[in-house]
Amino acid sequence: SEPLEVDLKESGEGQGGYAKEMSKEFIEAEMELFTKQCKEVDIIITTALIPGKRAPILFRKDMIELMKEGSVVVDLASEAGGNIETTKPGELYVHKGIAHVGYTDLPSRMATQASTLYSNNITKLLKAISPDKDNFYLDLKDQFDYGTMDHVVRGTVVMKDGKVIFPAPLPNNVPEGVPVKQKTVAELEAEKAAVVTPFQKTMTTASAYTAGLSTLLGLGIASPHSAFTQMVTTFGLAGIVGYHTVWGVTPALHSPLMSVTNAISGLTAVGGLALMGGGYLPSSTAEALAVLAAFVSSINIAGGFLVTQRMLDMFKRPTDPPEYNYLYLLPAGVFVGGYGAALSSGYNIEQMMYLGSGLCCVGALAGLSTQRSEE
Repeated sequence: SEPLEVDLKESGEGQGGYAKEMSKEFIEAEMELFTKQCKEVDIIITTALIPGKRAPILFRKDMIELMKEGSVVVDLASEAGGNIETTKPGELYVHKGIAHVGYTDLPSRMATQASTLYSNNITKLLKAISPDKDNFYLDLKDQFDYGTMDHVVRGTVVMKDGKVIFPAPLPNNVPEGVPVKQKTVAELEAEKAAVVTPFQKTMTTASAYTAGLSTLLGLGIASPHSAFTQMVTTFGLAGIVGYHTVWGVTPALHSPLMSVTNAISGLTAVGGLALMGGGYLPSSTAEALAVLAAFVSSINIAGGFLVTQRMLDMFKRPTDPPEYNYLYLLPAGVFVGGYGAALSSGYNIEQMMYLGSGLCCVGALAGLSTQRSEE
């Protein structure tokens, strides 16, 4: 057998080992998979239960009717309504050639079934011990081969004619265990060479740091002016922070990650605004390109957030808590309004605005990296 997987990652485990109610998208994908399986399998056994609720319908009537005649379905959740639409709780019946087992008292039936199976095994063993089917007697042998019926019979008898004869003597022709293959010297040396020692591990790390620091020294010597060094410093720190932050984001959150990165890439809009020149219409090619850059960047920012919001809405459930994201307009209004008030008062706080914007972007990425699911 092999497990079936739905092409939509969502945990179905609830409290106490029971199932939980899944999202609409997951149920649709699940139904499509089950419909395909009904055409291929001959036996279906369902067990899904949700505490305090009716058992979810996993197989509709039209899906069951796709099965071949003579197939069997066992609905172990019939006591809560059943996972199969055609199940009749408490009954055993046939629907269009498909046998339905909908008993609701299966636990109480297990005692009879277990007793029947066990007594059948004991009966077969007693018949094997006595060669005469009418008059029971023992034909014990102290010389017997391994794995034969004499081996089994002799090992089950503890006392005969008032004499303890247990344990049984060792059988003949006992198979030897598979000998352990000894590794050759070459194989042992190869395994030893493949093991990374603590010295080698530390040496590799130290060599990487040495190469990186040497590269920085070379860039410092070859830099044409101090501005180049400052740009390399900013680039290096941004690369390290971005790598460690983005790398920790769960794959399920790559959609909101796209929004944040779109917002960061939208800094080109800021550059375009700075190069527009302040007039109503562009007076040069550079200003026209700046207007175009600001326009395209604004589409990138707004479109990224809208698309991401729609994708996140697909995962929302009726039981999810309400969201009050509009409250984030409060810090945004204070930040932008404060900047405008400072400019009108003659203060130059552009650097603090750059710092605040950067911290917001990094904070958004850090928040995504600490979140484990899309909920």
